[in-house]
Amino acid sequence: MAAKYLFSSCTKQLQQQQFRYFSQTQSLNRIENVMIIGSGLMGSGVAQSCATSGRFNSITLQDVSQEQLDKARKRIHQSLAKLKEQKRINIDDAEAVTNRITFNTQIKPVDDKNLLIIEAIPELMEAKQKLFKDLCEQFKSNDSIGKHVTCKERYGGLHFFNPVPLMKLVEIVRTENGTNDKTFEDLQQFVKDIEKVGVASKDTPGFIVNRLLVPYMQEAVRMLERGDATASDIDTAMKLGAGYPMGPFELMDFVGLDTNQFIVDAWQKRNDPNLTIYRSKTIDEMVKRGELGRKTGKGFYDYSQKK
Repeated sequence: MAAKYLFSSCTKQLQQQQFRYFSQTQSLNRIENVMIIGSGLMGSGVAQSCATSGRFNSITLQDVSQEQLDKARKRIHQSLAKLKEQKRINIDDAEAVTNRITFNTQIKPVDDKNLLIIEAIPELMEAKQKLFKDLCEQFKSNDSIGKHVTCKERYGGLHFFNPVPLMKLVEIVRTENGTNDKTFEDLQQFVKDIEKVGVASKDTPGFIVNRLLVPYMQEAVRMLERGDATASDIDTAMKLGAGYPMGPFELMDFVGLDTNQFIVDAWQKRNDPNLTIYRSKTIDEMVKRGELGRKTGKGFYDYSQKK
């Protein structure tokens, strides 16, 4: 019997872009085929990483719209060509690597032998649960974003970061009273196969990176609100003093202030005494004005005149 795998993800940077993992057989073979559902930045980035590795027999990128798939194909090809030009990846031809991906409007993998399924649709829990319910029926498995998993020892998670082709880190998540050593080792191998570096984490809000990074950004906003320093000076201080590639305000603008707000809202709703987070009125007001960062041309900085 072919092994099947199911993953789910969140699709915005700094959210828990968590890929849930499930295998149908106890004895797991190496992943041979991949299907990604959702062709946005996260989904297309994972597809690109799989294609660049050259280690899979087939890669299927699925979306409901052919227009979205065409955009994803163009995005992947341009990304590969740019990385090749910069000598950041070793490929002969961007078109040939892009052609390793099958773009399909149907949830139909090229091959279902040792198949891995990655969900990367928008952040709507009901839609995700319905999708996984349908997948469970179609692929004869028991997973529905963890809600109905009966074989928890074969259930774990992966947390990717945007942009996936460039970010090397993947947090490999052990669920409480769940993921066994075999499943964890299989996840480690998949991460290696797509040329990433894995670190282990418990299934806790934010895992490792975001649990530290999100409060750090919120504290930076609180410093700004108190008048301790300007956004520019705080960014410069953290880049030159701590060696960060971006300061906290540059990073928030890059990620999107609406995404920042979404994370803080989600964390606050948990009412977890071990999870404290500052809620910024400044960010709330900026989001209301549509000042979301780079994607709207204005956030903590003005990008309207920048190319």
